Amino acid sequence: MRRGAKSAVVLLAFACLATTCGGGSQSPGPSPSDNPNQMTISAAGVLSPKELVVSPGSRVLFINNHSQRHNVTSDPHPEHNDCPEINQVGLLTQGQRRETGNLVLARTCGVHDHDDPDNAGLRARIVIR
Repeated sequence: MRRGAKSAVVLLAFACLATTCGGGSQSPGPSPSDNPNQMTISAAGVLSPKELVVSPGSRVLFINNHSQRHNVTSDPHPEHNDCPEINQVGLLTQGQRRETGNLVLARTCGVHDHDDPDNAGLRARIVIR
């Protein structure tokens, strides 16, 4: 293969990766900023609301407005296996926001900060029904 043809193949491969080759977005639906299902850690370090009811298939957007980082995880501590979709939120530094995975099973999911599991101000529930 000539040098020019090799360069063209490499450029085409990069262009393909930079555009839509290989698929589109991972999750259809509203963008995180449009998600009405939100739980916020306030500037005072309190998670609210304490209970959020969502429909099956929903995601929940977590927002950290506190000056400290928080590691959002599912109950129970330390296994975090009741609702693993919540564990996708993970570590949030000040100002960060991240969604859970799709919460598809009807159930109640406890939420806590893995790094401060006994802090009642950082505990909440997501009810999927």
